[in-house]
Amino acid sequence: MIVLRDLTKIYRMRGRQKTVLNRVNAVFPTGVSVALMGRNGAGKSTLLNMVAGAADPTSGQILTDGVVSFPVGFSGSFHQDMTGAQNCRFVARIYGVDTDSLIGFVEEFAELGQHFHLPLRTYSSGMRSRLGFGVSMGLRFDTYLIDEVTAVGDEIFKRKSKAIFLDRVRNAGALFVSHSMGAIREMCQAGAVLENGHLDYYPDVEEAIDRHVFNTAQG
Repeated sequence: MIVLRDLTKIYRMRGRQKTVLNRVNAVFPTGVSVALMGRNGAGKSTLLNMVAGAADPTSGQILTDGVVSFPVGFSGSFHQDMTGAQNCRFVARIYGVDTDSLIGFVEEFAELGQHFHLPLRTYSSGMRSRLGFGVSMGLRFDTYLIDEVTAVGDEIFKRKSKAIFLDRVRNAGALFVSHSMGAIREMCQAGAVLENGHLDYYPDVEEAIDRHVFNTAQG
């Protein structure tokens, strides 16, 4: 379960400020995949990063029980001069999982070939995403944070990514950001809509989709 209590996030730049989240209160239940929807720039990725602990709120609290993933597919915390395999080894030690098992899984899943044993700075953005997604799926979390991850790679890789994600969330929850209503309907049971700093939770994902479509139609 993830609980947001009076969560506020304000960005200040050049004498101006933008309130992305304005005293948001919400509960994301355990074991439920929740679609996080909103216009471009509404703050969806910001919220994911705060839940992951990668960004701090301006005020308020985020309370969790269980283990929450870093944003799935995110490779920003990987070391650029370490190889893909070395980064996997480092992550395995942090999470206390079997090193060889995680390396073997990611090497097979990410399909990076010889690049898996080359420094990350040589990777394309797509290769970084595949490595990050492979590492995420190689670990077990109670809640997965997903930001458009199934868009990575060719159609075969997308299908493989979707299949393993669905397998993982059978026994876990998720916060899922996507612009694809088809993917949201396939992967989520509930929804949350972020609009003008406010967030509304809907137990029925179709209600959330309807609200999001209504908001975007207003211009």
